[in-house]
Amino acid sequence: MAAGRVPNTEDLCTDCEWAPNTETLHLEKCGVKITPRKYVVVDEYQNTNVENIYALGDVCGVVELTPMAIAAGRRLADRLFSSNPIHTTSKVSYEYVPTVVFSHPTIGTCGLTEPKAIEKYGQENVKVYTSRFSDSHYGIFDVKPEDKPKTVMKLVCAGLDEKVVGIHVLGMGSDEMMQGFGVAMKMGATKADLDSCVAIHPTASEELVTM
Repeated sequence: MAAGRVPNTEDLCTDCEWAPNTETLHLEKCGVKITPRKYVVVDEYQNTNVENIYALGDVCGVVELTPMAIAAGRRLADRLFSSNPIHTTSKVSYEYVPTVVFSHPTIGTCGLTEPKAIEKYGQENVKVYTSRFSDSHYGIFDVKPEDKPKTVMKLVCAGLDEKVVGIHVLGMGSDEMMQGFGVAMKMGATKADLDSCVAIHPTASEELVTM
């Protein structure tokens, strides 16, 4: 394709790689360790290898989300400055972080993908539930059922108790769903817990508790 020309296409996907802007900080002069990709190396408490120098957020390259950085900053501030003994070991958790891609339709995800769950727990210990349907929002649209936008859901469960270790949704409203289901996952929800929840009808999210 010639430079400056836009291809004749219906769909175009672009990808932009993130890189931390740490070079101008000259961290090497302080002895702070950084990775080959310029991320700052920290432990689970946001400590660098140099005493009294901390790092958090995107610059650490763990979970690169603004709310994640805010949460890490709050836990670090609690540990460093709070007089409450409960905060002496305060640290942020990077497990089960709800994440959304604000595409059209939106994509919501929390926890492990199916391959990652199999890698962690073993194929025989992972059970997956899926669903694909047309959102009731499109019920009155004068469109053939097969042409209506679809919502796709996946529950990834592990162990005999079928602990929910991954929830993935592509479809209308997935961004709003993930916050609540993220709380459930942080509390250790199992498939049986979801099944015991009475569905709200008509909603798309009811599918996650009726699979």
